[in-house]
Amino acid sequence: MDKATEQLFREREKRYIDAVQLRTPDRVPTSVHLSYFPARFTGITYKDSYYDFPKWKEAYIKTALWLQPDRCEYFPTQSGRVMEAMDAKTSVWPGHGVGVNSSHQWVEGEYMKEEEYDLFLNDQSDFNLRYLLPRSYGFLEPLAKLPALESMQMMLPYHVLATPEFADMMAKMSRIACEAVEWQRQIMDMFTSLNEVGFPGRTAMAGGGVPYDMISDFLRGMRGAMLDMYRLPDKLLEACDMFCKQTIAMIQASPAPDDGSVKRVFMALHRGSDGFMSLPQFEKFYWPTLKKVLLALVDAGWTPCPFFEGTWDQRLEYLRELPKGKVLCHFAKTDPQKAKAVLGGHLCFMIDVPGFLLKAGAVSEVEDHCRNLIRVCGKDGGFIMTATCLDEAAPKNVKAMMDITKSFGRYA
Repeated sequence: MDKATEQLFREREKRYIDAVQLRTPDRVPTSVHLSYFPARFTGITYKDSYYDFPKWKEAYIKTALWLQPDRCEYFPTQSGRVMEAMDAKTSVWPGHGVGVNSSHQWVEGEYMKEEEYDLFLNDQSDFNLRYLLPRSYGFLEPLAKLPALESMQMMLPYHVLATPEFADMMAKMSRIACEAVEWQRQIMDMFTSLNEVGFPGRTAMAGGGVPYDMISDFLRGMRGAMLDMYRLPDKLLEACDMFCKQTIAMIQASPAPDDGSVKRVFMALHRGSDGFMSLPQFEKFYWPTLKKVLLALVDAGWTPCPFFEGTWDQRLEYLRELPKGKVLCHFAKTDPQKAKAVLGGHLCFMIDVPGFLLKAGAVSEVEDHCRNLIRVCGKDGGFIMTATCLDEAAPKNVKAMMDITKSFGRYA
């Protein structure tokens, strides 16, 4: 990194830290997760992000250098070849299940049945190995034929291990794992490369699980978890508490490095918004364990960055229970005026510029929207300009969002 790039890096890092910690920076910072936008900008396919990492890295960095945000987030993918080999059931991705220029999609499913709560709660390892993994990955279906783990004691189930399908799975697993590890190595190199061209930060993923969402997303599905609030509330709460304790233990085992930077932990919040559950349900099933995880992250030196998907207008007051200047709130559709009125001076936040505007709006409309966001939310700092839905955005509109924030969002 040359001196000019290093100076730019430090300016961006300070601007971002000042905003998160409720100091007034020189201007409103910009932060974006480019998602699949680099493919549209550089003329490659979304599929390349899963199958040709060097090409994807080149496109990503080229796009970041053109936009010049203060922070360019990168959320890792996994190798498409690895997921194909594993016969992943829980998602489809560009070039596999959807078109080469279509976004990935989570496949909603009831991967834990209602009647399996007791097995899950009493022996989670056994459930994960013999039920959850075989249902999530077709390649791992032979695991379903293992006997209950507690029954093995000192004896291995050779009669299962010797079957052709189990032996074939074990023989191929090492090759698949090596390719997955190599893909992860390239991801770490991506973070380093973004730093080297002047973009600070790296988003940590560890410790960011939201207990209710982990059940709703990965085990019971949205429908199942919603029904459980009525039919099996005690078991649902017990599962939330179990995930909460496990997540906090992982957080405490991995404290943030003390290097003076903002160590973000991304958290996607899917089912807690205004439209998914009532306030009494939110107070009972969602907020208590979410709050514990957030506080554990803060105590360990991390800066949680929960992404409040949907609208959180009715839940903003709860966020004031979090320590001042220690959490960065990322809102998708929450009302900007309400967010500023409730959280201003207490927590830094950012609100997405709408995807439809970035795709179909005129440059002047994007500029007007960003100016209004800055007027409403930017006073005295504590606000960051961002956008999440960039997959089909018009490049001129994304550039306009960046440029107007840099020119209009100045505090001096």
